[in-house]
Amino acid sequence: MKLIFKWLLSAAALLAVAHLYSGVQVASFSSALIAALVIGLLNTLLRPVLVVLTLPVTIVTLGLFLFVINALMFWAAGGLLSGFHVAGFGAALLGSLLYSLISIVIDSALQRLFP
Repeated sequence: MKLIFKWLLSAAALLAVAHLYSGVQVASFSSALIAALVIGLLNTLLRPVLVVLTLPVTIVTLGLFLFVINALMFWAAGGLLSGFHVAGFGAALLGSLLYSLISIVIDSALQRLFP
């Protein structure tokens, strides 16, 4: 049940990011659901590989390169889907930051609802 709530709230977070920032566009709530699923899959499957491969750069930049990796995952999801569009890398960076901040709030709320 918690996973379904997280998925629905992540889709709502994508809609919020699209509303707050014009560089990210979401066509509908169903597009946001699919985009949230794809972002979750990319972060689960591809992100750990990229983190390991770019570990030296991440260490040199004191972890700031992880923002670039998050932006690349966000931008890749925008490139894979037709109802979810990210204008460019800068838009992906700002969009992924906003999405991450909203996701932190969602995770905190879900921790309180489902202990």
